[in-house]
Amino acid sequence: MAGTRRIGGVIHTYQKYDPQRFPSPTQEPPDMVSPAFDHWLAFGGKRELTDEELARAVHIDPGQIAGLGPSIDALIAMLLERKRKILAKYETDTVQQLAGREFLHAAAGLQPPAKFSDRFAHAVREEQLYDLERLWYAAGNDRSPFARGLLQVMERLGDKYQVDELAAKYDFIGRSPLTVPEALAVKEELEKIDELLNQLEQARQNAQIAVIDMEALAEYAEPGDMERLQQLQQQVEDYLREMAERQGLTSEKGAFQLTPQAYKLFQGKLLERIFSELQASRTGRHQGPILGEGAVEQQQTKEYEFGDSITHMDIPQSMINAMLRGGTELPLQLKAEDIVVHRTRNTPKCATVVVMDMSGSMRYDGQYINVKRMGLALNGLIRSEYPGDYLHFVEMYTFAKPRPSGEIIDLLPKPVTIFDPVVRFRVDMSRDDISEFQIPPHFTNIQHGLQLARRFLTAQDTPNRQIILITDGLPTAHFDESWLYLLYPPDRLTEDATMREGRLCQREGITINIFLIPSWSQSEEDIRFAYRLAESTRGRVFFTAGRDLDRYVVWDYIKRKREIVA
Repeated sequence: MAGTRRIGGVIHTYQKYDPQRFPSPTQEPPDMVSPAFDHWLAFGGKRELTDEELARAVHIDPGQIAGLGPSIDALIAMLLERKRKILAKYETDTVQQLAGREFLHAAAGLQPPAKFSDRFAHAVREEQLYDLERLWYAAGNDRSPFARGLLQVMERLGDKYQVDELAAKYDFIGRSPLTVPEALAVKEELEKIDELLNQLEQARQNAQIAVIDMEALAEYAEPGDMERLQQLQQQVEDYLREMAERQGLTSEKGAFQLTPQAYKLFQGKLLERIFSELQASRTGRHQGPILGEGAVEQQQTKEYEFGDSITHMDIPQSMINAMLRGGTELPLQLKAEDIVVHRTRNTPKCATVVVMDMSGSMRYDGQYINVKRMGLALNGLIRSEYPGDYLHFVEMYTFAKPRPSGEIIDLLPKPVTIFDPVVRFRVDMSRDDISEFQIPPHFTNIQHGLQLARRFLTAQDTPNRQIILITDGLPTAHFDESWLYLLYPPDRLTEDATMREGRLCQREGITINIFLIPSWSQSEEDIRFAYRLAESTRGRVFFTAGRDLDRYVVWDYIKRKREIVA
């Protein structure tokens, strides 16, 4: 067509942010509760969780930030280009030699006292900053010419360390030489760029905009890009704060606090994770119905048999059966063959006390976090699936204390206050001038934990009673009447006292199941003692660690429940 004007030029498409559609309504809301609980499990409920910490912990769909603000990819490309130009401009061989000469020159100009001359010469020859620091402390007078000169030598050696690190860490391909101050400045800039790249990569992967250091990025990005990125960061934080409140995290004075709703949600997520693995192993979650003489009525009925409880009789159906047989004339003649009763299901009650080791050794590898996570999962299981069961928690350290389930999150391993390789300590706790707060708290008193658990379980009207003991090794404390013994390394006296308490549990029909957590100090002796204690009550010993602890405890509880029902 001769006169037709063809469309040409550049067509611009703008993607704008709509605050009403952030994130997509169909997008699964981020899990705010689990990161918050992980924080509190590690630091205890007394540690406040700020908006920034929550934003850093939560991962949301990176698709939610696509097209919003400046492109994350463009910012990464800009920083990579800046880094490439620096590496292409400079070389580091010259500055390495220069830093070495400056160090040797400073050392040559210092005359150490005769008694330090050999140590000084060795430290300079080996380029050992630690030896120079020790020599400075040995000099005594920090204002002496030698001490002040030694500081200069250490400073030059420190510069040499950093220059060598710069040359080893980055591949420079340029030709421009650097002075030592310039090399240190280049090193600082490159490390800043690397940190920003790491932050932007996290933001690109899981939308953690809060991790970006805006002040550092502002040195490289355009002002307009920074303004839009800061707006996006604020929008993400506002969205996360709103989701946190919906999921039971209340914000007061800039810090988040837990609510019962958050507890319930977190326990549900724990159980969901545990049972998703359970289903993968082709093991059913619920036991089948066990019919017979029980307490829970079902809708199904059956004909009356001798011995059935009349309290479960289906009265309307029994009356109808009598009228069908003998008519509606009064009085009705109710016979045994007319009676039907509801079927019932057995629901045997279990009583469990969980003894949680919070001694000083539980801080290694964060084992105490896994113990608390297990406690919350088990509490959630029993509340949701077996509400008739009895569950109680005992915190064990130098002493044993009952703890409600709401206090589990606050438990922390006790600080170590004695570092002597051998401890032999005995104190009469009945004395008025002796308080628990005067006693080192980091020992392991399994005997007291079992004693307290036994007292709780003895009062329960069920034959199905067990103690779940979670610990990492041998006991190091015990009571003998009012006398408290603290004995480290573990002593036979403490083991015997603990075994006596185990036999008392066996006499009461209480089973002790031990979940033995690995520890750096664990030995074959620890394992043998755990077996002796568990076998004395026909219990078992489990070896597990990490996040598997909650799974093993919950699975074992369900297995034991199924065996009791059967």
